[in-house]
Amino acid sequence: MKKLNNLNKVIAMALSFVATASVAQSNLGAECGCPPVASRPEVIVSSMPGYTAISGTYGGDMTTGAAFTCQNTYILDKKIYIPSGQVLTIEPGTVIKGAPNAVAAEATALVISRGGRIIANGTESCPIVFTAQADPMDGTYAISNVGKWGGIAINGKATNNLTLAANGPFVVGAANGKLAFADGLGTLEGFQTTNVQDQFGVNLTAGETFNDNDNSGIFRYVSIRHAGAILTVGGEMNGLTLGSVGRGTTIEHVEIVSNADDNIEVFGGTVNLKYCSTIFGNDDMFDFDLGWTGKAQFLFGMKSDATSSPDNDNGFEIDADDQKSNVLPRTHPVVYNATIIGNGKTTQTVDNSSLSAINAKELTEGEIYNSVFANFKSGLNLVKSLSGTRSFAAGGESWHNWTNIAGPASATNGNGSQSLKIKCNTFVGITNPLTQGSLGATIIASGTADYTQFNTTDMNELVTGNTLPGFSYAFTLNTTTNAYTVKPDVIPNPALSVSGCPTAPVDGFFTSAPYRGAFSSNPGQNWLSDWTYSQVLGHIQGITACPTDLDTDGDTDVDDFLIFAPAFGTTCN
Repeated sequence: MKKLNNLNKVIAMALSFVATASVAQSNLGAECGCPPVASRPEVIVSSMPGYTAISGTYGGDMTTGAAFTCQNTYILDKKIYIPSGQVLTIEPGTVIKGAPNAVAAEATALVISRGGRIIANGTESCPIVFTAQADPMDGTYAISNVGKWGGIAINGKATNNLTLAANGPFVVGAANGKLAFADGLGTLEGFQTTNVQDQFGVNLTAGETFNDNDNSGIFRYVSIRHAGAILTVGGEMNGLTLGSVGRGTTIEHVEIVSNADDNIEVFGGTVNLKYCSTIFGNDDMFDFDLGWTGKAQFLFGMKSDATSSPDNDNGFEIDADDQKSNVLPRTHPVVYNATIIGNGKTTQTVDNSSLSAINAKELTEGEIYNSVFANFKSGLNLVKSLSGTRSFAAGGESWHNWTNIAGPASATNGNGSQSLKIKCNTFVGITNPLTQGSLGATIIASGTADYTQFNTTDMNELVTGNTLPGFSYAFTLNTTTNAYTVKPDVIPNPALSVSGCPTAPVDGFFTSAPYRGAFSSNPGQNWLSDWTYSQVLGHIQGITACPTDLDTDGDTDVDDFLIFAPAFGTTCN
């Protein structure tokens, strides 16, 4: 018999309990008084009071709004719309599941219509989870399960650059990719309807005006998993779609897991993004389009490895407008502190044609500072000229918004003013740091003026191998069992210097962060800890639960003491 001279043994035993995925999921919301997930009765949303079917949408409005509590599990069995003037409130710790559907157009989804609002105000200890109906919420549902339901779309009335001449008219069933019904008014990607519930922006032709301070609600501490179902050919849903969402809306601490299409896509608007994570998804991690002029800070993205999931497109895809019409305002995000990790894919396919950490096209503008990009075929890819009938005169494109060389005046682009700035970023394990062309086919060689601008003037750091101290993008993952045998470490240590680099403005949104990348190298929890599926799977080094939170409720309190106290001073064999 050995004296338990070691508090460590009790703590180790408790920590092994904390680390299990099943506990982290089944006990979701315990701190908020929520019952175990497995014991919660299911509620079919279309059977709730106020639901009214809408012809042609494969769903209907919640005409009196709705309130989801963590006492139940809610099943999205149709496209559920929150119409103008109504609010959907979701309690912290609540689980919402999307039902599958064999008919593509009938994929289930949650859509917040223009003028509607969602208050999904989760907390670190009680996040809100949207997932597939088949997910038992015990950590065993394979991360290879993508596209099992639609996703979430939020629509607002903030500025976009849609014009009817360039982007319309929208025609149901047409495969022309055009979104506009009128100047300023478009329909959600993949939604083949003329229903107002699926539209974003405002009808400028009818005299309506944009509201850049539009408020679609609060979306905080929310995890969206296994979404991205195909609605039409080439039209999958994104994990989170934001259409003309205004800056009065709060989007922060949002995680997208195993999505079949783009993880987060922003179509115009002024909404800001903070603390957003995307893992194991297909297509682009973050896609910005149609004149989005918001801000973003602390973004993380990581693909599955190339062996188990060969799909990989861009980290950031930034488009001014899909029809290359040279309209204003151009997309101009301001981004600080991202860490984006690809899977090293080098062979282009129809759906993954760029394979770039940053793919800038369609005359986009923007600013990306103090970030880390790793394991992509190309680092920064800039489209230089357009072909065919939609060419800009003399070939102006995003290239001319980035380079110091003035572009053609007929393109009305940046003309050497560098309205596209990619400065003070670290590119690790990138095959071709700087490329030019719609498919990244032309490599800009070292020794050229453009390469010198990218590497020296713009203060980017190019690391040819995986050699940053404390940083490793290598990992080995079983996408069926969700088990890692080799874990990545996404936090450089010591921190990468930002000396001489731009600093985030003191404007009430940005946070001072004197390092490159999404995470601080200082000891302690990072912003993925305690609430994300990243922690549940334990797949990233440096993301750990609070070691004293023995009952996994998100706090160290008297309940944790009561777990430990009876064991103190006891003996064990």
